[in-house]
Amino acid sequence: MNDPAVATACGRGTGVWPLVHAERAALAADLADMTDEQWQTSSLCDGLTVREVLAHLTAGASLDTVRWLAGVIRCRFDFDKQVAMRLAEQLGTTPVETLERFRSVVPSTTKPPLPVIAMLGETIVHGEDIRRPLGFRRDYPNEVVTQVAEYYRGTDLVVVAKGRIGGLKLVADDGPFTTGTGPLVSGPTLALIMAMTGRAAFCDELDGAGAEVLRSRCGVG
Repeated sequence: MNDPAVATACGRGTGVWPLVHAERAALAADLADMTDEQWQTSSLCDGLTVREVLAHLTAGASLDTVRWLAGVIRCRFDFDKQVAMRLAEQLGTTPVETLERFRSVVPSTTKPPLPVIAMLGETIVHGEDIRRPLGFRRDYPNEVVTQVAEYYRGTDLVVVAKGRIGGLKLVADDGPFTTGTGPLVSGPTLALIMAMTGRAAFCDELDGAGAEVLRSRCGVG
């Protein structure tokens, strides 16, 4: 899908926040009619249900730098403990409440000490952590996933991505994204993003001599 409005916004550098908000809204809409059983589905994040991953996204959109740092200190710099604590704060007592809390942060521009593009990446990656096990599909604007791929290829911040694709050449077959040198890994931009961030479930969509190498690195780091 090529959205002219998105392309214009990206080209003019008018900001990433509208893209974050659009992806949050799309995810909230996809989850509007979920059953209790669906909410308990295991996500692509080890040990978390799709409901818990949604609460994690809400937490990320509710934490400014001061609250994030206070939580880190409270958890004695155990970042996994901080993530679990903030998730629990946003889970609510029912799935309906979990979704309502997420809806309330759709327009938020609050963030931890991360670049805004990282928030877009988190929304798309965790959105797929939720959608894929449920059998939901989203047709992402190509310009948006390309931006996210470009971000992840150069960073190991929050999630190992740059390190995971070292020595490989990644080429999108649905857009302009390409990076690296070495054995080829080709496929949809979204699948490349998800594999870069350790989601082996998306490696089945990838081809090339480096595809199995990348699969072997998923879940590491």
